[in-house]
Formats: sequence, C-alpha cells, structure tokens
Amino acid sequence: MGVHPPGPPVWALPGLLRKLAVDRLGMMEDAARLSDAVRVSMGPKKMYIFNRPDYAKHVLADNAANYHKGIGLVESRKILGDGLLTSEGELWRAQRATVQPAFRPRRIAEQAGAVAREAAALVDLLRTRAGQGPVDVLTEVTGLTLGVLGRTLMDTSLDGHDGIAHAFEAVQDQAMFDMVTQGLVPTWVPLGTQRRFRRARRELTRTVDALVADRAARMDGDDPGDDAFARMILAARRHDDPAVGRRRLREELVTLLLAGHETTASTLGWTLFLLARHPHVRDLLRDEARAVLADGRLPDADDLHKLTYTTQVVQEAMRLYPPVWILPRIAQGADEVGGFGVAAGADVLVCPYTLHRHPDLWDDPERFDPGRFDAARAANRPRYAYIPFGAGPRFCVGSGLGMMEAVFVTALVTRDLDLDVVPGHRGVAEPMMSLRMRGGLPMTVREAG
Repeated sequence: MGVHPPGPPVWALPGLLRKLAVDRLGMMEDAARLSDAVRVSMGPKKMYIFNRPDYAKHVLADNAANYHKGIGLVESRKILGDGLLTSEGELWRAQRATVQPAFRPRRIAEQAGAVAREAAALVDLLRTRAGQGPVDVLTEVTGLTLGVLGRTLMDTSLDGHDGIAHAFEAVQDQAMFDMVTQGLVPTWVPLGTQRRFRRARRELTRTVDALVADRAARMDGDDPGDDAFARMILAARRHDDPAVGRRRLREELVTLLLAGHETTASTLGWTLFLLARHPHVRDLLRDEARAVLADGRLPDADDLHKLTYTTQVVQEAMRLYPPVWILPRIAQGADEVGGFGVAAGADVLVCPYTLHRHPDLWDDPERFDPGRFDAARAANRPRYAYIPFGAGPRFCVGSGLGMMEAVFVTALVTRDLDLDVVPGHRGVAEPMMSLRMRGGLPMTVREAG
C-alpha cells in the first residue's frame, strides 16, 4: 500500500469540513490549493480528493470497476432509484446497452433538424421580449432543453410539463441535504426541503406515469421506434417480473429527464453569460455564424463541423463551468492512485471544476479564452485534463447530442440577438448535479446589429 496523501493542516481542517456542508465548490478549491492529492479524515470515514489527469484516469478509467458512484449520487437514489446515473454492475451495463443505440452518431445527426427548430423557436421567443426589460434566459433555455429531449429521445412532446425542471431542483436540494446530514433525517420530518421533495416526488411520479402511458399507446407492434424511451419501455416489458420492470422503467425515465436537460441548460446559461461579458468573443462568433448560416437559414448536421469557433466557445464555457462539476466515487477495495494508498470504503472525489483550472495545465486558467481549444494549442494537452462529460466507462452517453444542441443554440442566438447581463448580476455558481446559476440569468434582449 502506498503512502497516505497529505492531509490539510490541523488549523485548516474545521474550515474544510464546514465547507463540505455550505460551500462545496470552495472546499474543492481549498483542497486543490493544498495539493493534487488530499486525504481528509472525518472520524473513521476517509475522503480522498485527486486533482491530476493521471489520477483522474486511474479512478475513472483504468480501475473504474473498483470505484462505484459515491457521495451525492448515492443520496439521489431516493428519487432516481437505480437509473443509469446511479446503478452499478450488470444492471448498469444492461441499461446502457438498452439506450446506447439511440445515441449513435448517425441517429444524432438525424435529429439535427429537430434541435435546430427548437433553437429557432427560442430565438423567436426571445425576440418577442426585445426592449421589454429583463428575461430569465436560464428559464428559457431550460424549456428549450426539455423540448429537445422530448422530440429527440422520447418521440414525445413535453409541452405542458414545465414543472419537471422545478421538481428536479427540489430533488437535487434533497440530495445535497441528505449528503450533508448523512441521510440521518427521515423524509417525513416537516422541514422545508423535505416537504418540497415529497411534493416533487409525487409530481414526477404522476408525470412519468402519464408519459409512459402516452408513449406506450403510440408504439406500433411492428415498428415500436428506436428512440431511447421506446427502447426503455420494451426492456421493461421483457422483464421477468412485471412489477420490477415498471419500477425500473419509472426510475430510468426520471433519470433520462434529469440528465437529458439539466447539464445542457447549465452549459447554455454559462455560455451566453460569458459571451455577454466578452463582446469581442461574441463578435467573432457572430461573424462565423453569419458566414456559415447565411440568409437566416437553420443549421444541419454538416454545419456542426463548420461552426468551429462556436464549438470552441462552448468547450471553453464547459472548462470554466463543467456540466458535470464533480465525480464522486466510493472505493470498493484498497487501491493505489499515483503511489498514494486509498482505503477500501473511502470516498474518492475527482473535480473537473478544479482540474480545468489547474495552473500547471492551463495558462491563466481563470481567463475566458476559446482559443485554448484550437487544434494546435490543444495538441499536447493531457487527455484527462479536460473531462466535462466525465470519463471512462461512465462517460456521458448523451455528450454528442448535448454538444450539438449547445452549438446550434449558441450560433443562432448570437447570430440574431444581443443578450446583455442585467447590471449587478455576477453569475454565481450553485453546485447541484450541474453548476447552475444562483438566481437565474436575467438578461436584456435586442436585435443584433
């Protein structure tokens, strides 16, 4: 067994543990400043924080079988059950195999038209708000991502289900509450977070059951469809125990609804915020969007490879505000990471947020610089220095669709409109399952010159 990673100084430990409860981003930043490998002891419980590409590679890819989903996601099982985000082993492999065909590159390319039409509808909606005062752009892009999810992965309209996003906020708040309290507070205790969670769980159950009934009724026996939702329904029908099949279907659909919209909405919010703060970047992106998408036309699948600077802008936004900001694991057995011993049963954290800002990997890491992702500049960068969608076997299955959505929306919005952040709004990150903006994203809208 290797040596122990260094721990925080005795004087720093109370502050670090306090931040675990109230400022998780701050805790990870403090740990990153201490060392690339930090061991925190909380009585008999051990936590290891690793912040180097080769360490991340070992935990997430090379020895991924030893590291199951950990702190935060474990607590999410209360609502997600054993969905794709939280399941392990053979169940996870079966679930992944069920939905994987719906995310093949050719099928994603076939969805480009649906994504482009949803993006154009968002532009039209924002245009109606031009000159009428602030609009919460984060709310609007969340509606867009739900719309794209329904049309591309579910063959279902999610219009009229706006409450899904609010329900998931309550679910994530509960997961964080359970993480801090170590799950010792029963959900029936009448605290505000608990009450919101119980209402959200009931709402999500009703919504999911209605969506399943609608989609199942429209499935043709000879051609049931190849979208992810149809595949999940067919897998549930084949289960040996119908009751278990129905429960698994509900859990998998709730996971799809959450994972399919939350991270992309976060990415779009931060991208539009950063463009508003850096008008010279916005001008360059607009020039590209108007050259590639001339005469007001909508993008198609081939345009994704032509919108190179737009892609770099989205990549840089995800570097600063990664959609998956922390990757928690639990070591199943004792291991060594970079020569450091890891105890069995310990929490192991890899944090893309701090890894993406590591001063040894990125020049001036706090600066917004899309040129970092120019092919020449990125050529010698370690593969695991940039992991916005995770890495290894649990790499995000929807990354291709999410990138296409983010690039198309960013290109169309910037081509046609100027969005400006309301003075005084700083874009404070709130860590839930993705890095959401605390307080939304109030912006004013005007036609682009």
